[in-house]
Amino acid sequence: MLRFIVRRLLITIPTILVVITLTWGLIKLAPGNFYSGERPLSAAVENNIREKYGLDKPWYQQYGKTMWSIIGRLDFGTSLRYEGQSVNSIIRRSLPVSATIGILAYALALVVGITVGSIAALKQNSKWDYASMAVAMLGISVPNFVLGPILVLIFSLTLYWVPPSRWNGFPSRNLILPVLTLSVVYMAYIARLTRAGMLEVLGSDYIRTARAKGLSEKDVVIRHALRGGLMPVISYTGPALAFLLTGTVVVERIFALPGLGNYFIQASLNRDEPLIIGIVAFIAITLLLMNLLVDIAYAFLDPRVRYQ
Repeated sequence: MLRFIVRRLLITIPTILVVITLTWGLIKLAPGNFYSGERPLSAAVENNIREKYGLDKPWYQQYGKTMWSIIGRLDFGTSLRYEGQSVNSIIRRSLPVSATIGILAYALALVVGITVGSIAALKQNSKWDYASMAVAMLGISVPNFVLGPILVLIFSLTLYWVPPSRWNGFPSRNLILPVLTLSVVYMAYIARLTRAGMLEVLGSDYIRTARAKGLSEKDVVIRHALRGGLMPVISYTGPALAFLLTGTVVVERIFALPGLGNYFIQASLNRDEPLIIGIVAFIAITLLLMNLLVDIAYAFLDPRVRYQ
């Protein structure tokens, strides 16, 4: 297992470099630049800006400078739009916001999704099964940018139960609507994955053996069926949690949250190259590490899985 983890971590390094290179290349190929606006700049001002930020240098020198700063000092540079603020400091400031919303949303999704999916599998082809899967399909179908405003309209502007937006730290009532909006689609996916995994496991030989030994239905479900039935959920958790931890763009825009997703949208609109590269690299690193944790969790949940 240790050799497998070390090998995966070593593979992560060139993968991140490829992601950074592709991101840098796409930014350079995209039309426009960060200093252009509604009114065109004079040639002298534009030349001064390009010289200040090294944009007058050949592309290979710009690329080499960017990669040396990232590899040698783990420094993504200074934001082109947020004067005097480094990309590292922006990520450190915005990550707790995205991580708080993401972790709470996924925790809620796991509790509700696993519970609903397990009951649906145990009561297969019943009214509960049909109703829960219909609601799950509805949750998958309704996008965040539709669900968020509806929840704000009902619970904030009509019932006045919770604040509509803004970040007020943790814990706070301001978290309720963003967390609920973000978790609904994940609840639906987890419920469907849990149901499918449980149905497959409940028909296996070792479940029949456990029942034949006289174990109670509760022990059979919790100690045997649920452990194997959660394998699809574990596989889904890696990329899902990675994107949740690094920010969800739509929810952060709707509820005016200063998270990574919001900064990423602003950086893309502003052509803020260092900030775009920093956030993309951070998301890629988080995604790769989460997938590694998923592979490790597989080995603990399923004794048949072994990594050599």
